[in-house]
Amino acid sequence: MVVWYNPRCSKCQGAAELLAAYGVPAHRVLYLENPPPRTEIVRVLALLGTTDPRGMMRIREPRYVELGLADASADELVDAMAQYPELVERPIVIRGDRAVVARPPELLLSLLETDGVQ
Repeated sequence: MVVWYNPRCSKCQGAAELLAAYGVPAHRVLYLENPPPRTEIVRVLALLGTTDPRGMMRIREPRYVELGLADASADELVDAMAQYPELVERPIVIRGDRAVVARPPELLLSLLETDGVQ
């Protein structure tokens, strides 16, 4: 289990607590300090089952408005997330060939069900 994690985010903390409660180890990727490359963002979009990058973006983030991304193409949005990781929604939880934006954290439970953890 991989979690794109921001330690100051209450939703990230909630996801970490939920995984711990189920005894599921997770690797925390501090994506603000180590931004994912464009290729990884594209891969995670596919794991999320969407082609719309806004599905994993913080569209209310001031940087989104500042960059004028409301009418941006999918490629431009992915490039923006790669350059400005604060635009990436959090937490994103990845397990195998699936991922979820865990807002609220309970959404990550769908990743646990496939292994009979629940």
